[in-house]
This record gives sequence, structure tokens and C-alpha cells, in this order.
Amino acid sequence: MKEKVVEIISKYNGDRSRLMDILLDIHDWQGYVDDASVDVLASELGISAAEVNETISFYHFFSNKPRAKYNIYLNDSITACMRGRAQVEQAFENECGIKFGTVSADGVFGLYDTSCQGMNDQGPAAIINDLVFTNLTPYRVKALVDGMKEGKEIKDLVYEANGDGNNADPDMQVMVQNHIRKGGMLLDKNFEPYAVVNNMLKDKSPEDVIQIVQDSNLRGRGGAGFPTGLKWRFGRRVEGEHRVIICNADEGEPGTFKDRVMLTEFPELVFEGMAIAAYATGADIGLVYLRYEYRYMLDFLNRKLQEMRDANALGKDIGGIKDFNFDIRIQLGAGAYVCGEESALIESLEGKRGEPRDKPPFPVEKGYLDYPTIVNNVETLAATVKILQNGSEWFTSFGTKDSHGTKLLSVSGDCRFPGIYEVEWGTSIREVLQMCGAENVQAIQVGGPSGVLIGTRDIDHLNKTELMNWYKPSGMMTAEKFFDRKLSYSDLPTGGSMIIFNKDRNLLEEVVMNFMDFFIEESCGSCSTCRSLPQIMKEKLEKILSGAGVRQDIDDLLSWGKVIKVSRCGLGQTAANPILSSILNFRHLYEEHIQAMTDYDNTFDMEGLVKASCDFVGRKPVFHNS
Repeated sequence: MKEKVVEIISKYNGDRSRLMDILLDIHDWQGYVDDASVDVLASELGISAAEVNETISFYHFFSNKPRAKYNIYLNDSITACMRGRAQVEQAFENECGIKFGTVSADGVFGLYDTSCQGMNDQGPAAIINDLVFTNLTPYRVKALVDGMKEGKEIKDLVYEANGDGNNADPDMQVMVQNHIRKGGMLLDKNFEPYAVVNNMLKDKSPEDVIQIVQDSNLRGRGGAGFPTGLKWRFGRRVEGEHRVIICNADEGEPGTFKDRVMLTEFPELVFEGMAIAAYATGADIGLVYLRYEYRYMLDFLNRKLQEMRDANALGKDIGGIKDFNFDIRIQLGAGAYVCGEESALIESLEGKRGEPRDKPPFPVEKGYLDYPTIVNNVETLAATVKILQNGSEWFTSFGTKDSHGTKLLSVSGDCRFPGIYEVEWGTSIREVLQMCGAENVQAIQVGGPSGVLIGTRDIDHLNKTELMNWYKPSGMMTAEKFFDRKLSYSDLPTGGSMIIFNKDRNLLEEVVMNFMDFFIEESCGSCSTCRSLPQIMKEKLEKILSGAGVRQDIDDLLSWGKVIKVSRCGLGQTAANPILSSILNFRHLYEEHIQAMTDYDNTFDMEGLVKASCDFVGRKPVFHNS
């Protein structure tokens, strides 16, 4: 055992920062990381066993206990639940003879819950031994488990043909579908890979490139919307032995799968965007942080990187430009939503727990291994290629006055055509609903659980001053119908997720509860606000839904929603949004459960509680009427 672990460590030159890769390789070898392996890792890497264990314990796909021959990770996102996840879960438990969260006594089956796997348009989905199975049904579960009981290879149990496009590539061969419903400037196959890097950069200085991107007013497409050109300019100005470009492909926001499609069909565009960013900022190190759920892409993406090197678009003297040296490595995550936050992502890249860092310093000053680091989203990097090809004026001709270009939307839920839609900024929610064939719509979750739940109700009657303290885009201050709101940074900003709920859905019990469970599960636990308040707020919501709530309970939820904003990262700061936005836009659903809209709880059952306590100690209760 020791020799094998040492061999794996040697593969990464004993580099402590490669601990994630080392742990992944040990899992591939023996299925988990035992105590003996931890001791060898600590000794060989020069760190404590506690540091190794804290990394193992942080990520969903790592384990310090034996896993099964077949490990089944079933997605529990809201869209999976809407498409029969409960029945699929029950089928797995019945056929495997165990409950979720356990391994069968014979070590054949392991059942585990996971958060969104990026398959919202084709769920329920499960990852079984790193292979994705989509559109699961109880019937398909029985066939799968029967095959596992016979000892078949997992690849021989696939029940659908390979998906479209590059999903059928020999290095992927998965049943995943792209579902590209509407294309635009990014989702356009008519482009020549690496043309900018090989033909255009030699005629432009790094400052020229930054200025073009800055003039385009491109803003980060991951959700925060920070100006890309400005970030590059900051990164170039900071002195450092190395500079780093990171592509954030840790697409963990439930309801989001656009990056999955971009990396499947347009990886050259994303990687070329990284090379352009490297030229502009003087970076020589490139890293792609790829979420573990997309591990099936790894061989395919590494092949694309090699093709890029062969085309002199990566490596040394790229595009014939002397001393333009830059290469890209793909780093797999291991299952942690918080790693979508850039500083948590950097911690993970360094082989640590994915806990967000305190700021300042910001990553552009001191990021990966303390080098100046620029972190951009998949979609953002792809857009820079189109901007360099066509010019900033061309790019600003799309969209609105303050939101230029196009936006990729991941649309799922109650609609006929879930999938990817590339629309111009300024497109209304109503137009998107028409495109995807959504009818009888009650609400839309825009931006995933961390975003906002909107509906059709007019908000003139609401106390906006009180309720808007937590969320203040200008469009929310009007009385227009929510479905006529525009996707833009000044009205309805979004990272790209749109989940549609029809009027048959119970928004509070099904949707809000699911989202709160997600945030409770995914908190890293560093901040007491994020660690405690989502659970407390969920329990308060349960009280209201049980019929025991009063008006003060709604006020408490709004008040606690302000407190949670002091959390140090975006996860904590938005963890209350499912409750807050549903109160803002669907307060009537809360009020329907309130006790005659009283300020006081009148359901306290003194006699029942006294009787219960007396029963416990074997006494007979005696009640006196006053």
C-alpha cells in the first residue's frame, strides 16, 4: 500500500498543492483514502494528518471509509424532484436493499444523494462510477441494478444512445444531450479555432487587447458582473514571478448547465479565451477548475488542449510571438458548491478545503500560490474571442445600454423545450417563456437558488421600503408585471439559470424548502451566520407551513435575511434568498398559513405538553380550571 501511495505522490513531484489530484488517484486505485494512506501522505508531503483529513472530509466525492463496487450518486435538485426523483430514489432503495447514505453489507452497492449535477434538462440523473445516467425511471433503475447484480461493467448498462454533438466523441460517449435551442454569437460553429491567437495578437500589444475588451463593456457572465477588461488591467499591473489565468468551470448553481454545453461543443473557444487573457495580462500559468460531475469530459478536454499545443496556440512562443509562453492544466474538483466562489476555488486548487478567503487581498493581487490571479467564467472567456475577432463596437451593438452582448440561459422546469438559449441582454422573461413553450406559469427562479423567485403579481401593494433592503435592482421598484422584466444588469441580472414552475407546484413546500436544504448542505461552516441561520430560517418556515405561524414569524425571516448578509462569501450572503424573494413576491402564500394574521401564537397546547411529560415519567397529570 505504501509503495502505491508513494508512487502516486511521485507522479505529482511531491507537490503539496496537488493534493486534490493525489486523493483522486487514490480513490481510483482503492475506492477511498484509509488511515494508513493518510499517514503516508502526511509524511511524504510534509503536512499533518489533520490537514489531509480536513481536505478529504470537505468534498462530497472523497471518503475515508470503503465505498462500494457500484457507487450511485442521485441528483436531488428541484428539477429532478419535479420529474419523479422520489420514485427513482425508492426504486434504487428497493432494488439495492439499502437506504441512501449507506453501503450494502456485501459491498456491491452504495447510494448517495448529491446536489445539482448540471443535468437539469434531462433528470432525474445519477452518476454511477463516474458515468452519467439521464432520464431515470423506476423501470430503468430495475434494469440497471439487475445488471449490476450480474457483475456487468457499468458502460454496458447504458440504456440510451450517445448524446448529440461531441457527447458522442470517442473520448466521451455519454448519453447526455446538449439541447441547444437557440444560438447566437457564442453558439456558432462557423469559426476558425485559434485564429485570434495565431493571426491577430501579433499585431496588437497587451494594452491594445485590454482596451478592446474594456471598450466592449464585457462583464463577468458568472453572476457578479464585474467588468472583464478592468479585472485584466488590475491583474497586469500587479508584480509577480508568475501570473495565473483560471477558468471557473465549477458550475454548481442548481439549474445551471450552460458551461457544460460550452465545454462540450466549444472548448476551443474557451481555451483560446484563456490564451488571449494570458497575453493581455502577461500570465504564464493557466488552470481550468472543472467540477467533478463533469469528469466524463476530462479525456476529451485534455485532447483538445493537446490539439491546441500542436497548433502553436499553447506552449512556447505562441502564435509566433516571442516569449509568449502559456499552458493550461485541468484540475478536477471533488464536489463542493462553495468552490464556485473564486477564492474558495483557489484554495481547492492548492489542495485545501474550499473555504473562501478573507478579502483583501483580492485574487488579482494575491491568488493561486500567492501569484496575481485572474479568475473568469467559461462564458466570459469565450466571449473575449468574439470581441477580438469582430471589435468592441460590434459587441456593443448587441444588448442594452448598460448590458452588452448576449447571455446564455439554462432553462429547465415546467416547459416543453428545456435547454440552452442564447439571447441578447434586454430580452424579457415573457419572451423566454414563449421560446421554451412554458404555459400556466406561476413563477420563475432566475439565477438559481441564490437568485430571485419572480411571478406575475403586481407589487404596488407591497411595503417596498421594508422589503427591498435586501435586494435593490431598479426594476424591482416598479409596479410592472414581473414577466415583462428584462434580463439586464440594471433590472434582472442572472448568471444564466431559469427554472420554471407552473401553477400546480407548491412553491413553499416543494421549491423553497428544496433550496434551503441545498444551502444548509453546501455551507462550508466558516461563518456562524451561514452555518446557523439557513437552518433556523428553514425551521421557522416549517412552523409557518404547519399552521403555527404568526405575523412576527414573517418579520423575523426578513430581519434574519439582513443579518446573513455579513457572511464573507456569496454563498452565505445569498443563502436566505429563497425565503426572502418568495416573501417579497409571494407573501400571500405565507399569509395563507398564518393564524388569522395574529401577532401572537395561540396554538400553544399546555395540557398536551404537560401530559406528554407526565407520560414520560409515569405520572398522572392533574389540571385545575381557573
